Amino acid sequence: MKKLDSLILKYKKREFNLLTLLEETVKIKGYLSFKTLTYISENLKIPLAKLYGVASFYSFLPTVKTGKYIIRVCNGPSCYLNGSREILKVLKKELKIDLGQTTKDGKFTLESASCIGCCDSPPAIMINNKVYKNLDKNKIKDIIKKLK
Repeated sequence: MKKLDSLILKYKKREFNLLTLLEETVKIKGYLSFKTLTYISENLKIPLAKLYGVASFYSFLPTVKTGKYIIRVCNGPSCYLNGSREILKVLKKELKIDLGQTTKDGKFTLESASCIGCCDSPPAIMINNKVYKNLDKNKIKDIIKKLK
């Protein structure tokens, strides 16, 4: 909690953007557990409902423990029409998990995203903050192999 306490102290001293606070908390804790949100709520006098509302609204603010690599498969119209379903099938098979799940070793979490902004080069995925475009089955297998 030492790092979280330092973060709280930093935000007690000035006005701040709630989203920035929660993003920094994720960097420290990995995800926004109920315990962590309660701790922030009590120390910064922010209603817990407000914190949870923001945390649960944004998909990049996990409220459950996730893998080291969060894989988001784009499901926007361009990617969907150009093979994102096949990409998702390959990922499910390679990782032996379904959407919303994390591998047993805690390395990968698989999610769907409505659009990741790569409509010009579908299908695409995002792993943490890195985008991979123009994918096919073999490219996906190579990416996963390198990350394992």
